[in-house]
Amino acid sequence: MEDVLDVLDLYAQPDDPQRSVVCLDEKPVVLHAAARPSLPATPGHVERRDDEYVRQGTAAVFMLVEPRGGWRHDAPSERRTAQDDAAQLRFLADEVYPDAQVIRLVQDNLTTHGPAALSATYAPEEARRLRQRFEFHPTPKHGSWLNMAEIEISILTRGCLNRPCPDVETLCQRSAALESERNADRRTITWLFTTADARTKLHGLYLAVQTKVD
Repeated sequence: MEDVLDVLDLYAQPDDPQRSVVCLDEKPVVLHAAARPSLPATPGHVERRDDEYVRQGTAAVFMLVEPRGGWRHDAPSERRTAQDDAAQLRFLADEVYPDAQVIRLVQDNLTTHGPAALSATYAPEEARRLRQRFEFHPTPKHGSWLNMAEIEISILTRGCLNRPCPDVETLCQRSAALESERNADRRTITWLFTTADARTKLHGLYLAVQTKVD
């Protein structure tokens, strides 16, 4: 599982402002509208909502996180296509880290992500320019837990999606409020699972190399 060790080695490296480590992931969101108006909170009673809802389609939230820098950005979208992923990469390269030497990106290895997304979206010259700004570190299959963006997605889910969200506009408002709060506090993520832990706890996933000596 070389991809596991690659990501863990990346997390263990010291901070380098010219080589920022960024995690990117996305979450599908089912949009629900209330079938009936909720009853507002009154003294001694919390707000009461009916369990019935009307499905309003789906959306997605792209989550971009610099774990040690205490920065994150939630980007709600109506879709989660290669073009949407490529737009997030261009945002990182041109708006968030325009002066960085390279952006070390952790993302899962779907074919619609990373360099493939750039090639599918932009002209060859632009795709090549953007590819040169990134160093890609894909997580392995069934290894999405290695992506620290999932931690922020979990916080977003508890903070913004614990009640029905009827449309993308509402999703944008809620996620932007949470983003502003966490960025103002510079909430960082400390990753504790190391390569040594992986070799001990995940040894069953590694191929044992046996050498026979005559």
